[in-house]
Amino acid sequence: MALAARLWRLLPFRRGAAPGSRLPAGTSGSRGHCGPCRFRGFEVPPWSWLPLLTSYSVMGNPGTFKRGLLLSALSYLGFETYQVISQAAVVHATAKVEEILEQADYLYESGETEKLYQLLTQYKESEDAELLWRLARASRDVAQLSRTSEEEKKLLVYEALEYAKRALEKNESSFASHKWYAICLSDVGDYEGIKAKIANAYIIKEHFEKAIELNPKDATSIHLMGIWCYTFAEMPWYQRRIAKMLFATPPSSTYEKALGYFHRAEQVDPNFYSKNLLLLGKTYLKLHNKKLAAFWLMKAKDYPAHTEEDKQIQTEAAQLLTSFSEKN
Repeated sequence: MALAARLWRLLPFRRGAAPGSRLPAGTSGSRGHCGPCRFRGFEVPPWSWLPLLTSYSVMGNPGTFKRGLLLSALSYLGFETYQVISQAAVVHATAKVEEILEQADYLYESGETEKLYQLLTQYKESEDAELLWRLARASRDVAQLSRTSEEEKKLLVYEALEYAKRALEKNESSFASHKWYAICLSDVGDYEGIKAKIANAYIIKEHFEKAIELNPKDATSIHLMGIWCYTFAEMPWYQRRIAKMLFATPPSSTYEKALGYFHRAEQVDPNFYSKNLLLLGKTYLKLHNKKLAAFWLMKAKDYPAHTEEDKQIQTEAAQLLTSFSEKN
């Protein structure tokens, strides 16, 4: 009876209306509106109204009315149960993705490149942008391993681009998706010739700039924009000629712009990346400022080597320091 009383309060009578009054607009069984209706904030599908209408039409018979009211209660509770189960399924799926991302980030920080790739490829059909851009990064990292064959490397590079593209499609507000799409698109240029590489440069720049706009505190995106500027400032004359033949306004930049981005990245996150220190030194060399070049190259040489790339950067910085110190 308590349940019946609860359902009675929820019946769609207008305030002050008596049993047998006309139903509110949109709740009748006639053709026309048949969309979901609402019980005090709960959206209820049309099928759940059937027992209510049955009970409404037989109020003159108390026994029939009680049976109708019971059917209404069951219908209402069934809908509530469906909502709870659906919400629980979403929470469970979200929790699982979060768990996978935690594992992935741990493996990445630990330098377990192949294990990370194996973990994430199990979820390559995922619709989650955070998972997909990490898979793009993992594919690219495996491609760059020295033991990866050239044939495998090419496959992985294109695979990485596909994952990054899907991540971007799923969430255009993800700065990391923009960043890794730009990186992977740049990698593909190595297999598609100078014309494609120059054409892609505009797109790459747009995505790096968007990544910085979405997250101004991401030092890596700022650093990559600096590399973009450095690359086109350093472009050989013959490539510039080709670019002018192919495009009315080919991409271009200056060492000063590159330097600005490298310094900005360092301000956001000091000593975050050995390559940023190296490129600060190399850019100052291009600008003929040997004193500041030596300062940054020394920092790159003394940077703790955590990865194979760090070791390579230490070696290059030491060689550059030796070469211009011998000239002085």
